[in-house]
Amino acid sequence: MAAVSNIYRLGIKELWSLLRDPIMLILIIYSFSFQVYVAATAMPEPLSKVPIAVVDEDDSPLSARIISALQPPQFMPPQQVTLSEVDVGLDNGLYTFSLNIPPNFQRDLLAGREPVIQLNVDATRMSQAFTGSGYVQQIVMDEINEFIQRYRDNTAPPVDLALRVRFNPNLTQAWFGSLMELISNVTMLSIVLAGAALIREREHGTIEHLLVMPVTPTQIMLGKIWSMGLVVLLATAFSLHFIVQSALAVPIEGSVALFLAVTALHLFVTTSMGIFMATIARSMPQFGLLMMLVLLPMQILSGGTTPRESMPELAQNIMQLAPTTHFVDAAQAILYRGAGFDVIWPQILALAIIGAVLFIASLARFRKSISQMAG
Repeated sequence: MAAVSNIYRLGIKELWSLLRDPIMLILIIYSFSFQVYVAATAMPEPLSKVPIAVVDEDDSPLSARIISALQPPQFMPPQQVTLSEVDVGLDNGLYTFSLNIPPNFQRDLLAGREPVIQLNVDATRMSQAFTGSGYVQQIVMDEINEFIQRYRDNTAPPVDLALRVRFNPNLTQAWFGSLMELISNVTMLSIVLAGAALIREREHGTIEHLLVMPVTPTQIMLGKIWSMGLVVLLATAFSLHFIVQSALAVPIEGSVALFLAVTALHLFVTTSMGIFMATIARSMPQFGLLMMLVLLPMQILSGGTTPRESMPELAQNIMQLAPTTHFVDAAQAILYRGAGFDVIWPQILALAIIGAVLFIASLARFRKSISQMAG
């Protein structure tokens, strides 16, 4: 009971220290409110209000149908220009696409010939160019096929593709962006808070005070872990309810309690990692540089932004050792697909093993650093 009391009081001390640090408080509030909201709403749809120019040299009912189909919200109202204005507009960045409908296009099409429509694309706008080319092609072909059906017999295709999009029927990027930002902030803030708590004590000289008290390194470390983890866990619950579900209206399919339980386990891992990194760094600037080397690869290669299956096999194998990989898998399964414990238990087991290894390694480093101070 004395050990539990010491751990509790050491954690309370960390919470009071955090309350007296306005910069950290602002960072926590910002990361779990404004940053999550902006990450969701600032992500544009794959194709939205793209400028397009049309050179209509046919001036036929079919060309008019094609032009009228290129409308908002995917495209801005098409600007009809002359052929000589196309290159100038693309060079000046006025258009992302330029569609050239040649003379006698409708007549050649009905006569059975194969006329060619030219689509010029500004490839410097990479995402719009990649997605928009397919949109334009689909729109043009749909209008041509519907136009031809008036004049020719329509042969029904032998196979009908029934497309059903699960978990995100409208492909709304805000649903993905908000939750992934929340998951990323859980990892980042827990490492920052735990590491900063240790470095702050070293810089202020209070670590020497702890050395003369009847507390062990394990108790000191556990006090930092539960207090900083609790702060991030409460901030996560707040952001999930008030920002993600209420402000952004993102539906949560699975159990919020299960997600928070997995988050608590992940926080045990990441706070241990933060303390381990703080025992290596001698100051906050060094800790920040070390975080860049560790946190950025973990976030990018964990599968939160890019599917891990598309990464090199070596990167996939290495990232099995990273806690973010298993946390992202479990969080996506719970929040998006409504998975239960029977589905995510391998990720929970992996987090527990990684957490135990990191805790033991961090405790060994912490004891070593304390003994050096005492010596």
